Amino acid sequence: MHSRIRFQRGLTSAGLIITLGLTVPAVLLSQEKPAPKPAPNVQPEPTTVPGRPDIPNAEVAKTLRGVPQPPFATPAEKLQIGQLKMPKGFKLEVFISGIANARSLRIGDKGTVFVSNRQLDKVYAVVERGGKREAKVIASGLDRPNGLAFHNGTLYIGEGTKISKLEKIEDNLDNPGKPVVVYDKFPNHQSHGWKFIAIGPDNKLYINVGAPCNICEPPAENAQIRRINLDGSGAEVFARGVRNSVGFDWHPITKDLYFTDNGRDWLSEDLPEDELNRVTKSGQHFGFPYCHQGNFTDREMG
Repeated sequence: MHSRIRFQRGLTSAGLIITLGLTVPAVLLSQEKPAPKPAPNVQPEPTTVPGRPDIPNAEVAKTLRGVPQPPFATPAEKLQIGQLKMPKGFKLEVFISGIANARSLRIGDKGTVFVSNRQLDKVYAVVERGGKREAKVIASGLDRPNGLAFHNGTLYIGEGTKISKLEKIEDNLDNPGKPVVVYDKFPNHQSHGWKFIAIGPDNKLYINVGAPCNICEPPAENAQIRRINLDGSGAEVFARGVRNSVGFDWHPITKDLYFTDNGRDWLSEDLPEDELNRVTKSGQHFGFPYCHQGNFTDREMG
C-alpha cells in the first residue's frame, strides 16, 4: 500500500533574448570545417493523445509559456529578499550570488556547498577565500547536470543521459579532473529529461527518469525511479507510473522512500494536483498516465 499527500504548485518565469550580428570574412567561410560530432540519439516525444489536438504537448507548451529564464544570474542588489516574510526566530540572507541557473545543492563532508545547473552545463563548489565566499567551477560541458549526491568523498552528478562522479572532490577543488561516467543507459529527451539523484539508506543511487511528454503512454524505460549500485551496476526499476519526480528522501526510521511527482498540464487551472508519494515496496506503480493524485482518473488515458 502506498500513500499520497496532495498539493498545488505555481511557476512563473521571465527571460531575455539577445541577438548578435557578426561579419565573417569570405576567406574564413571557404575554409573546411571539422566534421561535427554525431549527436546522441534523441528519444522522440510520443503523440500526446491521438485524435485530441486540443491537448498541447510539451513543444507547444514552450510557445505558450514565454521565453526561458535568462542564462545569467540576477545581481545581488536586485534580489528582493526584503519582500519575503519569515517566521519568528528565522533569518534570511544571501549566502552567495552570481551563479546562473543554480538548482540543486549538496553539502560535502567538509562543509563544501556544491551547486548544480538544470539547463546550463556547470557544477560549482562554494569556497571561502580571504573571508569571502566565491563559486568555483569544478565541472563544465555537462549535459543538464541537475542532480547532485555526495557519499564518502565522492560527488555524483545526475546528467540528462548519464551519471558521472568526481572522487575525493573536496581534496581537489583546484584540480578536480574530469567527471568519470558510471552509468549511461538513460533515454535522451528534453521534456522531463533532467535528473534528480540521491543515495538511499542501502547505499545505492536513486534517480528519476521522467515521462517524455505531458500525457502519453510512456515508453518502458520512462516514467520511473531507478535504483543503481554506486559503480553503475545492477540497475533496476524501483517505482513506476512516476511522471516527473523533482525530489525525494527517506524516512529516518522506516526507511520508506517519499518522493514528489509533478502532475500533468492542460486539464484545468486546479487539477490534477501534484503528489507526495510513499513507496513501501519495490515495483509499485503510482498511476501515471492513467490516474493522478490517487483519485483522479485521466480523461484520455484512464
